[in-house]
Amino acid sequence: MLFLGVVIINTAISTIQEIHSKKVVDKLAVMASSKANVLRDGKEEEITVNEIVIDDVLILNTGNQIVTDCKIIEGTVEVNESAITGEPNSITKDINEKILSGSYIVSGKCLAKVIHVGEENYTAKIQSDAKYVKKVNSEIMNSLRKIIKFLTFAIIPMGALLFINQIRLPNIEFNEAVIKSVAGIIGMIPEGLVLLTSTVLAVSVIRLSKEKVLVQELYCIETLARVDTLCLDKTGTLTEGKMEVKDYISFENQKDNLKNILANIAKASEDENPTIMAVKEFFTEINKKFEVNCKVAFSSKNKWSGINFKDEGSFILGAPEFILKERYEEYKDRVEEYSKTYRVLLIAHSKFNFENKEIPKEINPLGIVIIQDKIRKEAKETLEYFKNNQVDIKIISGDNPVTVSQIAKQVGVEEYKNYIDMSKLKSIEDVKEAAEKYTIFGRVSPLQKKELVCSLQKQGRTVAMTGDGVNDVLALKQSDCAISMANGSDATKNVAELILLDSNFNSMPKVVKEGRRTINNIQRSASLFLAKTMYSTVLAFLFLFMGEKYPFLPIQLSLISEVTIGLPSFILALEPNNEKIKGNFLKNILKKAVPAAITAVLVVFSIAMAHKFENLPEEYYSSLCVVGLGMSGIVLLFDLARTRKEEKRKLPISIFRFIISGLMLILFFIGLTALKWWFNICDIEFIVPHIIKIIILALIDYTIISVIIRKIWKIKVD
Repeated sequence: MLFLGVVIINTAISTIQEIHSKKVVDKLAVMASSKANVLRDGKEEEITVNEIVIDDVLILNTGNQIVTDCKIIEGTVEVNESAITGEPNSITKDINEKILSGSYIVSGKCLAKVIHVGEENYTAKIQSDAKYVKKVNSEIMNSLRKIIKFLTFAIIPMGALLFINQIRLPNIEFNEAVIKSVAGIIGMIPEGLVLLTSTVLAVSVIRLSKEKVLVQELYCIETLARVDTLCLDKTGTLTEGKMEVKDYISFENQKDNLKNILANIAKASEDENPTIMAVKEFFTEINKKFEVNCKVAFSSKNKWSGINFKDEGSFILGAPEFILKERYEEYKDRVEEYSKTYRVLLIAHSKFNFENKEIPKEINPLGIVIIQDKIRKEAKETLEYFKNNQVDIKIISGDNPVTVSQIAKQVGVEEYKNYIDMSKLKSIEDVKEAAEKYTIFGRVSPLQKKELVCSLQKQGRTVAMTGDGVNDVLALKQSDCAISMANGSDATKNVAELILLDSNFNSMPKVVKEGRRTINNIQRSASLFLAKTMYSTVLAFLFLFMGEKYPFLPIQLSLISEVTIGLPSFILALEPNNEKIKGNFLKNILKKAVPAAITAVLVVFSIAMAHKFENLPEEYYSSLCVVGLGMSGIVLLFDLARTRKEEKRKLPISIFRFIISGLMLILFFIGLTALKWWFNICDIEFIVPHIIKIIILALIDYTIISVIIRKIWKIKVD
């Protein structure tokens, strides 16, 4: 009943924390939820996606995820349907063509009429909200599953065999055999281990919510703490995602004319990417108005946009290399004079119109527009944190690599000169080679971003990816931990496990620190649970062949569990901890649990053998076994109080953990003395000499076994 009370109390604590956590997360989710812009009665309205009805007219821009099946009634867009078909290439959609839920707008703008909602949507049978769900890859979760799987197969036959063995012994009644068998089974169950894990992770969610971080996948906290490579999209991560025009230069000394052309382009363009928005903000005065004939929207693949004006010809605005192609060498020096520090856009003219949305022939460069990113103030400090914690930084961008390199220099990346133009790579093999060799990647296509992440993962790295644009979605999906900004596109927020709700990159170190605290503390506490499971399983197996009564009662194991596992594990799991995570979760807890488990088995086995050969009176047998088991667990507690070199503490022990261990020792002896009637313990004064021997035996055994295990472990690792 005492055991059941502990379960109820722990469950109540966990439930309250989970409910509180859910309330916080729900509030944050509302803040981060996707909205839709619709035209109703000729007016533009912003509504939630659940309020969309058939025949609504959606206003879709670059970056919007398509949440319901529609038909385009005005405009042309590029759509990525990778979430539906797996095909990464964008598809152009014109008037009267359908766009399906689950896809997203890569470029352009359109009005689309809703034709399906709810279960009628194309993707409804797969996923009603078209949200990409990634399989969770968590060492903690996988390790717990292995433990539970083993116990599932071991407990029932072991319990049955133990009962049969006990009831066949002389001078033992049916009721006593049941109680002894139940004690053996309870000892094997790591009660509270899964509870502890979920509780600690729930507390982490609550803590992170206060830092404006929305956790969409609970175990991603662990994944991010294990990350050794961080891939950053420059725009929106290192920079604010906003741009501003610094200057513009005319090749033909006609700056006023060029200004008028750019003002007409700014007014006519329907693109809403940061670059064109900077142009729109700067070029507002039109001296001579042009009449629009046709438009070609910006494409992340082509890196340019174009507009044909009646009687004026076609104007192309975009990346110089993509517009000029083989003629780029003629203007290379003039462009790269500025591209070392800024983003450079080329404005070119042709008297011919666009055919099949391709650049017209006979283009004439008119000038360049110099644009600069607004760098986040906190970016340098954040990157310094990751550098100090041995996390490799890879900056991936669709921009000119020289421009990206200069941004990297400003935010403190030491290898800012180690960059590559990914547009020059032809094969996946080239991408794989570049992933290891370079730090800065420019002119990266969406598919190449994904391939870079894949290549890094194949090298055994744990990769996190941050992004805010639709061109980051494929890479975010592929990464081990996807992080999005709140001001990012709907598509990126839907695939991200973490959303920085204030779009503040400075929150990243806080998430890593929280993950380290969580994993290290769960790891430390889990060793207590696993030690008990291991020695209980081995002891149950030994007593099948020893022909001795199983020495423990369930109430006695409750005392041992509470002072060596229950109370200390929950307290230690909330201790501040910023140690770097090393090694495999299951192996790390085994390294601590195995010495304690072997010590417990040896001590209890020694007592049992003394009793078997009548060197120990019957009335002392059970009580001394309780002392032996309890002291073995408390020795492990004191060992966990020792500090490692990585913790960089002044003292060789953690004062906090040492005090907790001392308190548990005191509680244990209170149970053995003041509450001996409750826990079926004999008069302690009669067994003091034996207790001293047990303590000495436990210390010697644990010390020797720990040294042997560490030696074996070191040899194995080496």
